[in-house]
Amino acid sequence: MLLDEKPSVCVMGLGYIGLPTAAVIARSGCPVLGVDVMAGVVDTINSGKIHIEEVDLEGLVQGVVSRGNLRASLKTEPADVFVIAVPTPFEDAHVPDINYVMDAATNVAAVLKTGNIVILESTSPVGTTEKVRDLIAKLRPDLKVPGLTNEIPDIAIAYCPERVLPGKILEELTNNDRCIGGITPRCARKALGFYRRFVRGECVTTSARAAEMTKLVENSYRDVNIAFANELSIVADKMELDVWEVIRLANRHPRVNILRPGPGVGGHCIAVDPWFIIHSAPDDTPLIRIAREVNDGKTGHVLEQASLMIDELPAVPVACFGLAFKANIDDFRESPALKIAAKLARRYGSRIKIVEPYASELPAAFDGTGAELIDIDTALENCPVIITLTDHDMFKSIPLDERAGKVVYDTRGIWPDQPDNVQVVGDLRLAS
Repeated sequence: MLLDEKPSVCVMGLGYIGLPTAAVIARSGCPVLGVDVMAGVVDTINSGKIHIEEVDLEGLVQGVVSRGNLRASLKTEPADVFVIAVPTPFEDAHVPDINYVMDAATNVAAVLKTGNIVILESTSPVGTTEKVRDLIAKLRPDLKVPGLTNEIPDIAIAYCPERVLPGKILEELTNNDRCIGGITPRCARKALGFYRRFVRGECVTTSARAAEMTKLVENSYRDVNIAFANELSIVADKMELDVWEVIRLANRHPRVNILRPGPGVGGHCIAVDPWFIIHSAPDDTPLIRIAREVNDGKTGHVLEQASLMIDELPAVPVACFGLAFKANIDDFRESPALKIAAKLARRYGSRIKIVEPYASELPAAFDGTGAELIDIDTALENCPVIITLTDHDMFKSIPLDERAGKVVYDTRGIWPDQPDNVQVVGDLRLAS
């Protein structure tokens, strides 16, 4: 494939990563087909609209769809490059589930031809790209597959994980460095040539297994560091210390950078990826396992603290601010905020009011609880108790005078300007 040619691209999966990826590739001038199993998603995208919340995404999708560079379908079609960006959840026992990846690879295999490039972007256990390779070899014995032939292979297979921050996905898909792992060095070079079309960041090549592990390590590193902050917040709670002040002072040390605690860890990356490493090496990952347990345990700690507070204030409505796992997005996957609010709703029923500016209705976890979705102004007018679970900018903007007289449990530390009569216990701030 010549550098001045625009390869046709098929993106498998049009979720939080797949759709922005498809749109960015289409913006570079490549004709892109996005494939999804949901007819509603396909119809929405073909109308130039989006089904997820992401900064500047709707305008980009509308533009590339109107120019004919992006279309969506339920069916996989032939292309020059295939990008697999489907979910990789884990089962109840934290066992990675790569069935979506293998299903996508099966559909890709049916339309593969000589010269194609297959790239897996889904976060995956080490060795998954090789399993994709083996599946393609089984389904397409007519093709010479890299790593399984002594001749020049007919196709290239590589792994290139995304490393983006929700709310900045479009910017980071373009500007962040990419780690491209090939089944063979030749495969890595083929994939590198593709990514250089739309990535401004540095593209570094390696093996597929190293690239898979790199992605898992990045998120596990974050999880371990967050666990330290969350454990510190619980210790400070028992010692009747303001954890926010302790962290602020400790971070004045030139080589200390403690992260901010919260009600746990959510999202499909940091809360999930460490389990992929643990599953692969259960006897050699005590630190990663304990970090996961600490962060999951922090959710239980917040639920217990919130319940104690609510029990002391019977019959009054309680506003839970936020359901998303992080600020300024509509992503509720693995969200500790949602877990806490839903359990409070099941315990206290209609007393629980939910404020989530990125939701038009409550998720199914609230069915039958009597909880109600309300706006910020209604909460401030009618709810004497506020529990902040997500640090949306809209919440940060609420001034002190609108919080006067409220009992506040601020799990995110978004309101440091509490009045002098605040009782501070760790990350629990009670203002009366």
